[in-house]
Amino acid sequence: MSRRRREAVRGREAAAHDGSSLRWPGATAKFALFGEVLWVGVLCCVAGLGIVTIPAAFAAGSAHLHRFLRAEDSPLRQFAADFTAALRTGWLVGLGVAVAVSLLLLDIVVASSRLLPGWQAVLALGVVLLASVLAGLAGTTARWHAAGSWRVAWLEWIRDVRRDPAGVLWLVAAVALAAIVAWQLPPLVVPAVGCLVFAALATSVRERPTGT
Repeated sequence: MSRRRREAVRGREAAAHDGSSLRWPGATAKFALFGEVLWVGVLCCVAGLGIVTIPAAFAAGSAHLHRFLRAEDSPLRQFAADFTAALRTGWLVGLGVAVAVSLLLLDIVVASSRLLPGWQAVLALGVVLLASVLAGLAGTTARWHAAGSWRVAWLEWIRDVRRDPAGVLWLVAAVALAAIVAWQLPPLVVPAVGCLVFAALATSVRERPTGT
C-alpha cells in the first residue's frame, strides 16, 4: 500500500473515531460551508430589517446552518417557515433587546462625553453590559431551533453559561469582532452577521461537562 493511501486510510479512520464527520457531514465541504455562512448573513440581514425581527432572523439562520451541517435539506422556504414561527413571540424578545441596546448605547455615548463623574466606570460597565446582551441574544437564538421556545432557549443558554464559561468568552469575542468589522467597514456587516450566527451555533453544540 502506498504512503498516500495509508495516510488517507488513517484519516478516514480518525474521522470515524472522532465522529465529527459523521455528526456534521455538511462541514466537510469547507468552501460550500463558507458560502452558506455568507448566504445566512444575507438572509438574516434582510429578515432583520424590522429591528424587532432580528432575534427571529438569527434563530431561523441558525436553524438553516444546523440543517446544512447535518447535510439535510435547507431550502429558502424552510428558512421562511422558521422565521415565521420564531417571530410569533420573538418580536417581543426583539423589542426588549432593542430597548436594552438603545439605553446602553445612550449610556456609552453620555459616558464618552466625559461629563459624568466616574465616567470611566460607567463607560466600562456599559460596554460590558452591551456585549453581554448581544452575546445572550446570539446564544439564545442558536438554541431556539432545538428548544422550540424562547423561554426554554434562554434557560438553556443560562445553563450553558454556567457549564461552559469558555464558550461564552468565545461568543463574546465573536460579537466584538463582528461589531468592530461592521463599524469599520459597513459593507462587511453581511458576512459579519453570517459568521456571528455560525459562531453562536458552534458554541451551542460544544461538548460540555455533564455536571450541572
